[in-house]
Amino acid sequence: MVDAGYPSRAVRYIVPFGAGPTGVQARWLAARLSAAWGQSVAVENHPGESGMAGTRMVAAAPADGYTLLAANPGPLTVGPNLRKDAGYDPIRDFSAIILTVTVSSVIAVHPLVPAKNVGELLDLARGSPGRLRYGSAGAGTVSHLAMELFNHLAGTRMTHMPRQGLEEAVPALVAGQFDLLVVPVSEARPLARAGRIRALAVTRRTRSLLWPELPTVEEAGVAGLDSFTWNGVAAPAGTPRPVVECINGEINRLLRSLDARDYLVGKGYEIAGGTPEEFGAFMRAEKEKWARAARLAGLAG
Repeated sequence: MVDAGYPSRAVRYIVPFGAGPTGVQARWLAARLSAAWGQSVAVENHPGESGMAGTRMVAAAPADGYTLLAANPGPLTVGPNLRKDAGYDPIRDFSAIILTVTVSSVIAVHPLVPAKNVGELLDLARGSPGRLRYGSAGAGTVSHLAMELFNHLAGTRMTHMPRQGLEEAVPALVAGQFDLLVVPVSEARPLARAGRIRALAVTRRTRSLLWPELPTVEEAGVAGLDSFTWNGVAAPAGTPRPVVECINGEINRLLRSLDARDYLVGKGYEIAGGTPEEFGAFMRAEKEKWARAARLAGLAG
């Protein structure tokens, strides 16, 4: 039920990155919310500080439902464990609305890297510590911490070469500017099919339904890594409960549609949905998971 005519004016939907996977699902969602509500839901990209700049901006916005965040693990459940100066608390300063999708990721290498599987990658890394270079979407992102945790669990050492978002990191891997990168399935699979990268293993504990023939890192011999990305919708803390319920209900309806199945699954997303409470509990668990990983990898801020 809409609270007092919400929304009665345009809604800003902040994506804290440049063009990339978060923006893809955000624009799909914004277009359909605009149609359902009869009000503009405008996606705005505000990249910087590995997603923290845009996330901080939303935390400081009025808690009225007219500024929403395209929630992402990097700035919400990973980065704040690495930096004490994030400028916001990901649990205290946001109202969780809904988990929209999850995305499995893979460890992928440039085709010139002579590793056909994780075992061969480990042999290369252990044989020349520091020589292999891994990229990331930026310091404090999932792709960064996942590889640092991989290094810790596997007893390897590789050199970090961060970029500003996956929109820079993935083309850099294809161009051979570094040797490997954790890449979402949605981007990795077409590039692998075209021979532009080589996927070695899924970084989640379970195989991807969208790429079932690819083993997990754990199956390949490195136990303990469970890294995947996700997207959701959050708002500044204190957003009225009726507004939160209105947004949650409409998005759940959209996620159950054939349109969602055709478009989102076709892009490599796994549809989630659920209640604000479930999303809040999920974020707390993810934050704790990455806090433990940061401590284990010696990266806690």
